Amino acid sequence: MSDTTATPFPLAAASSGTWQQHSFTQRLLRYGLWLFMVWALVQSLRHVEVIPEFLYDAPEQMGDMLSRMWPVDWGHYPDTIHAALVETLHMATLGTLLSLPLAIPLGLLMASNLTRNRALNFIARVLLVSSRSVNSLVWALLFVAIFGPGPLAGMLAIALRSVGFVGKLIAEAIEQTPHGPIEALQAAGASTLAQVWYGYWPQIKPAFWSVALLRWDINIRESGVLGLVGAGGIGMALDTALNLFHWNRVALVLLAIFAVVLIAEVVVVQIRKQVL
Repeated sequence: MSDTTATPFPLAAASSGTWQQHSFTQRLLRYGLWLFMVWALVQSLRHVEVIPEFLYDAPEQMGDMLSRMWPVDWGHYPDTIHAALVETLHMATLGTLLSLPLAIPLGLLMASNLTRNRALNFIARVLLVSSRSVNSLVWALLFVAIFGPGPLAGMLAIALRSVGFVGKLIAEAIEQTPHGPIEALQAAGASTLAQVWYGYWPQIKPAFWSVALLRWDINIRESGVLGLVGAGGIGMALDTALNLFHWNRVALVLLAIFAVVLIAEVVVVQIRKQVL
């Protein structure tokens, strides 16, 4: 008898090669992507024109600026900061509320499973992309030129910036809804409006309110700087303090913005836990 131990599938074991997770083409593309990232980083550093002397001096300049900010001018809050802070909250809230009736129709038109017309899908998508592609500061500059400085320009800038964000997420929520309830409504002869109200809305309602609250939270952060271009809010107080080199008032404005953003974050989280 032979002492050789039989092994299962000897031919397969002998002819099998080393297992690889990625093919040669995939590995080549991955290496090419890494090389492109390195090249992009090098080019960015060249065009940013980093001056080493400024980097060495930055800690000293930062320390000098922080020393000028202390002590904080708390007594300035009741005179100017409080009113500007309330104005900022009003701008963010009204801008968010104004964006919702503008974003909902565009979201419905963009959803391909609801609106079967490709031309309408394309038009809605272009409008939403146009809204998102323009920064809120640019919108504020345009509206300041049209309506003059003040919170009206800031509110409209917040609204138009929010339309693209809210509308896109509404369209995506509609496209991800299960089609079973919609088919039942269609079989019962329901109109398109009835399908939207009784079929789509109950399914996307939590996502809709989550998006609205998230956008309101973001708008509070963005509205804090719109005053730098004359669009009202606490940004105007910040711009005035910077121009006059009142660093203790600059610290007060920054702390007020931080406190409002933190409170808004807590409010949004609690509403989502308790209501949604």
